Amino acid sequence: MTFKFISFVALCAVFGPGVAAAQVLEVSGATTVQRRVLEPGAEPLKTATGIQLKVMGPGTGKGMLALFDGKVSVAAAGENLEDAVASAKAAAAETGRAVNVPANLVYHQIASDNIVVAVHANNPVKSLGRQQIKDMMTGKIKNWKQVGGPDLPVKLYAAAAGQAVRTAVQKGFMDGADYPPETTDIRTAIEQLRVIAGEPGAIGAMSEPIIKAGPEKVHVVAGATIPRPLGFVTVGAPSPAAQKMIDYFRSTEGQKQIR
Repeated sequence: MTFKFISFVALCAVFGPGVAAAQVLEVSGATTVQRRVLEPGAEPLKTATGIQLKVMGPGTGKGMLALFDGKVSVAAAGENLEDAVASAKAAAAETGRAVNVPANLVYHQIASDNIVVAVHANNPVKSLGRQQIKDMMTGKIKNWKQVGGPDLPVKLYAAAAGQAVRTAVQKGFMDGADYPPETTDIRTAIEQLRVIAGEPGAIGAMSEPIIKAGPEKVHVVAGATIPRPLGFVTVGAPSPAAQKMIDYFRSTEGQKQIR
């Protein structure tokens, strides 16, 4: 998707100098958007627009539920709108609550991302085909020796229900299948990176930029990736503050802040 970027100078002219009183904007949702966009861009955004971010990262699904409930005016989504709604329904199902999805949701893409398959750094398996990935993530392949690796049981670590990565992986790698009962669900991408780095038999799918920026070392196997958009969701047109944030992160200067 191509954006018409707005220059930093033009933004300052529109939004005024950074010395203006800060206006707080609450955003809840995807941890990938939090880590890659909101955290590195928070101070430059405040300087350019006067918008001060308050960021919560419970995952796309819970962020969308907070948006539906009117607790925040913006949800951060690590997937497209259709999948973000599906993540919200999955998060709601975990707690047994009903979901009333607004009919006028609007998606605002600001970046893109790749989901890749990560294993322990010492795992000698260099690549996996899509069918092998599917069979490992659905529990059909249970030992690494079945794909040319060591004689180790496969330890599957997945993003928890309601997170964008889980929805994307089930759709892109697993043909919509469920994870097997022995899967360990992980709440955040950083925690998933940590456990994969510490478990020789581990495998999991996660954001490639998060892996590159993280403190833990893992091995990304070749063979398959899932591209996905990163963006914000609003109910109807964005509020003035939300529009300023969206415009900033779509600008040339804002794009430089994305990690």
